[in-house]
Amino acid sequence: MVPGIMSSTSYYEELLQRYLDGQCSAAEAEELYTWLKSSGSHRPLLTAMQREFEQAMNTRHEIPSELSDRIETRLLQDISREKVIPLHKRFRLGWVAAAAILLLAGAIYYMYSASTSKGPVAGLVKGDTVDIAPGSNKAVLTLSNGDEVTLDSTGNQVINQGQTVIHQRNGQLHYAAGTDDAVVYNTLTVPRGGQFNIILPDGSHVWLNAASSLKYPTTFQEGQRIVELQGQGYFEVSPNAKQPFFVKVNNMEVQVLGTSFDVMAYPDESSINTTLIEGLVKVNQHRLQPGQQAVLDPATGTMTIHSADVEQVIAWKTGFFEFDNARLSDILRQLSRWYDIDISYNQEKPDRLLGGRISRNLPLSDILHMLEENGPKFTLSGRKLTVTSVK
Repeated sequence: MVPGIMSSTSYYEELLQRYLDGQCSAAEAEELYTWLKSSGSHRPLLTAMQREFEQAMNTRHEIPSELSDRIETRLLQDISREKVIPLHKRFRLGWVAAAAILLLAGAIYYMYSASTSKGPVAGLVKGDTVDIAPGSNKAVLTLSNGDEVTLDSTGNQVINQGQTVIHQRNGQLHYAAGTDDAVVYNTLTVPRGGQFNIILPDGSHVWLNAASSLKYPTTFQEGQRIVELQGQGYFEVSPNAKQPFFVKVNNMEVQVLGTSFDVMAYPDESSINTTLIEGLVKVNQHRLQPGQQAVLDPATGTMTIHSADVEQVIAWKTGFFEFDNARLSDILRQLSRWYDIDISYNQEKPDRLLGGRISRNLPLSDILHMLEENGPKFTLSGRKLTVTSVK
């Protein structure tokens, strides 16, 4: 028994353990959900059970990835316009079910019911349509002569371009060190609903998010390395002090000296963000330290530097959406790119704030289900998602 917790909670402690063991009935799970939601004072019980549950997880066999994704998904259930409840994060335990212990109560019952139901939840997403799968590895490679090569997650091929040899291995494009004297440029374009990564001729590694593109030379000449980005990319640049690496984004230039960083520069976002993970970069002559983010307002040219939540910034690369004090409209823009859907509103855009972490491997209906738990209602017709109301 945990000090300060009344003995009457012992029943719910046992019930919670049964839930975590997958032995709860639907009625018991709903009872647990109601109790957890009834008072913030129940949080100590969840915290106290965390250690015991972590130890139990070390002896568990692997569970299906679909259920793992659902359990790994975290979404805040209580939202207000003035305050967003902090999300407990940074849990990566086995199949990550231990994160369920620290979930706010609404997600617990959702995950139970979603993982055991055979069909869609009534009233979740209205409209005459089928569910929409998450994005996948896909892109189009445009060669210097204009030829286009379609790339997907299953492709394995060799592309010869003059003296340059390009290998596609599933979701990655790999350039061998080129020997061409002439500088020619290729462009890798990732559509909405896609992602892809590329190893450049110098060994630098770039991950591209949905609705992004990278233009680069097939051979880096002496003196400098220059690429052009649209959308969002995560870079791990091979160090070479004699050949600095530059990323050009519209009117912004990032100079790199062997480092890891993320650049987000979508045209439908209000700012261009450069976040340094490690190493050294200069953004329009502003030097960043690891963990800092440069935010450029394209309309005014004003740049500010501040500390950033690095894990949140690069969550997309590791397979998650992560939100912190984010407006629903901001979240829906991310969903539109990853699920290749169009968003519309039958009212003013909502400004309610949410925070949470959601797997990018879930079908769209699962994410909309969790969002609807917080008030908004949606209608999905084909690939058009309409926000019909926000409570």
